[in-house]
Amino acid sequence: MLEVVPGVGISAPSPRQQALAGFLEGCGWGGVVPLPLASDASFRSYFRLCRAGQSAVLTDAPPPQEDVGRFVAVSAILGGLGFSAPVVLAEDRDAGFLLLEDFGDDTYTRLLARGADETRLYTLAVDALIALQRAVDRSGVPDLPPYDESRLLTEAALLVDWYLPAAGAAPSAAMRDEYLARWRLVLPQASLPRPTLVLRDYHVDNLMLLCRRSGVRGCGLLDFQDAVVGPPSYDLVSLLEDARRDVPEGLRAAMTARYLAAFPAVGRAAFARSAAILAAQRNAKIIGIFTRLWKRDGKPQYLAHLPRLWRLLERELCDPALAPIAEWFDRHVPAGLRHLAEPGGRA
Repeated sequence: MLEVVPGVGISAPSPRQQALAGFLEGCGWGGVVPLPLASDASFRSYFRLCRAGQSAVLTDAPPPQEDVGRFVAVSAILGGLGFSAPVVLAEDRDAGFLLLEDFGDDTYTRLLARGADETRLYTLAVDALIALQRAVDRSGVPDLPPYDESRLLTEAALLVDWYLPAAGAAPSAAMRDEYLARWRLVLPQASLPRPTLVLRDYHVDNLMLLCRRSGVRGCGLLDFQDAVVGPPSYDLVSLLEDARRDVPEGLRAAMTARYLAAFPAVGRAAFARSAAILAAQRNAKIIGIFTRLWKRDGKPQYLAHLPRLWRLLERELCDPALAPIAEWFDRHVPAGLRHLAEPGGRA
């Protein structure tokens, strides 16, 4: 756990490194060097531990920005319902360390980049979502925070608070208030009669193919610590309106039809309206988050996804239910403001 600094020699381990070494020692992995595995848009980092044919995944989620207790709780819920969430092997909630079951390297994102069967992977993901929501229907909604108006509005406001200033349009308090007021008019129409467990980031970066497991257990679930209880349309939107990759229109339509066929009692018009509203809210949120990652956290790579997000948002704003939001965007965020100049001068 010592850090070698070129030209300086070996420096003393930081307090965080010391805490990590103590955690690994306490759970039987002392002396094993963590190998960088991944990081994401949060403050979390992931590492793989390997020894004598065994492996595990280490999560480093420093508090107070992160709370590993949420991951532990939702993992237990998913496991209890029979789904493939990584088993928590060891934890230190106060320090923000977890040792997890290692699902391997076959994320949907990597598989698709290698030319895997897109329809097969998305079919499995939709079937897993159907099975999860049916399981919640049987067992009852879990004790998780509601995806209520307050939370949805806070997220939608990220576009005004982060994107508009970065685009050179300083939003006034009145403009922000009007934006939120219009969302308050629209959001009630996103409600559906059957609230369920919403994983919130159900997309290809957070899904894995587990070839040794059968049925929907072959779909490994990741990054679900922010799960809430909310409309069943949300996770389908997250999967098919992906911020990071283009989902072909034919595949999107086929997967939506597959999902709806599993729930014949769901009103089609109400579901489509809910999906459009939540897709617009989600993409407005992500536009704000990706801008914040650039401006606050020094991660400009997320700006590459903004053109896709604006295309998705513009499509969703054509839905009649979103007319009040669309009119606000037409006045305050015209086409010329729907892009950002990336560092280096690229638009």
